[in-house]
Amino acid sequence: MADSKKRRRKEVGGGDELPFKDKLKADIAILETLKEFSASTSSGSGGQTLTLQDLPLPFRCREVADLSLSSVQSNIESLILRIAHSILSGHGFSFDVPSRSAANQLYVPELDRIVLKDKSSQRPFANISTVRKSAITARILQLIHQLCIKGIHVTKRDLFYTDVKLFQDQIQSDAVLDDVSCMLGCTRSSLNVVAAEKGVVVGRLIFSDNGDMIDCTKMGMGGKAIPPNIDRVGDMQSDALFILLVEKDAAYMRLAEDRFYNRFPCIIVTAKGQPDVSTRLFLRKMKTELKLPVLALVDSDPYGLKILSVYGCGSKNMSYDSANLTTPDIKWLGVRPSDLDKYKIPEQCRLPMTEQDIKTGKDLLEEDFVKKNPGWVEELSLMVKTKQKAEIQALSTFGFQYLSEVYLPLKLQQKDWL
Repeated sequence: MADSKKRRRKEVGGGDELPFKDKLKADIAILETLKEFSASTSSGSGGQTLTLQDLPLPFRCREVADLSLSSVQSNIESLILRIAHSILSGHGFSFDVPSRSAANQLYVPELDRIVLKDKSSQRPFANISTVRKSAITARILQLIHQLCIKGIHVTKRDLFYTDVKLFQDQIQSDAVLDDVSCMLGCTRSSLNVVAAEKGVVVGRLIFSDNGDMIDCTKMGMGGKAIPPNIDRVGDMQSDALFILLVEKDAAYMRLAEDRFYNRFPCIIVTAKGQPDVSTRLFLRKMKTELKLPVLALVDSDPYGLKILSVYGCGSKNMSYDSANLTTPDIKWLGVRPSDLDKYKIPEQCRLPMTEQDIKTGKDLLEEDFVKKNPGWVEELSLMVKTKQKAEIQALSTFGFQYLSEVYLPLKLQQKDWL
């Protein structure tokens, strides 16, 4: 009876003998490996960064830049003056809006990111199919102009509620906000419109937030919310050896509570699912200023890899700002499809892929940013072939702390990233 109770405790909590724990070296040996990796990343990031202007591309591309409020205000006023002149001349008015369709986007291997080509379309007011969107565009421009004059920030939700009957749905006002950003040639953060706080960071990082110094080792397991406007952030300092980018909030909470960043000096960051603009900007700022390698921990499914690619190569929705929103050379640490067998994840912890999952996986295999990395192609092909996926939490079958005590340390020890 006593033996069966012990067995049950081992099955639920992982017991003393966690699978593959015997393969772990002493922490000091793993730290030496990490120091070498961090040093090689730091020394390799000293070269000049390529830009679109450096490449002899056969077509023009459109990119935006950080502009001051006065510059944004001036651009809006110039645009409205042109429209007023067109109306007074009897020609009505139309907005020249850069096309953000998939056909107008391109992955540039030399930059390892998606860029927007220079094609644009007209949005005339005197056309029944575009009149409402033209009105929304004019209203957004008016609201942004007010923000420039007052020098204040608002959330996208605030913007939507200024004219609910016109916008009808926040998706529509958000989409036009991106159009306006592209039209004015500025980043979305230059418009002083931010998203609500979503991402969080914890670990070996000190930075100033609007003049207040924040120590992310003293923020509890919840961490510090990433500021929605990146211009508030400065003076980044860290003794970390790497940045750990985590897809899910649950995995982030596990690592934060276990103080994983004290055992292996690192900064842990998550957007709690789909990457938001603030987290993408914050991650890029950390990578650029601290010159640390970035390792990603995502679910073993097509959407985990899509999330990783948004951080690394950019999203098609915001390809016009990919120069500011992408973080180059993110390594895929896990959970990878090959890990399911390698770490003997039980069948009951694996999930069958749906038809949509399989389609998404096959579509990803056709993307140039995936084809560029043979390791990604191999892993994704294995996923589609086995038709199995798993979440990071599948590792909890060996114990709730298996992720922080065995899986990640062993991955770091073996330099098992792509």
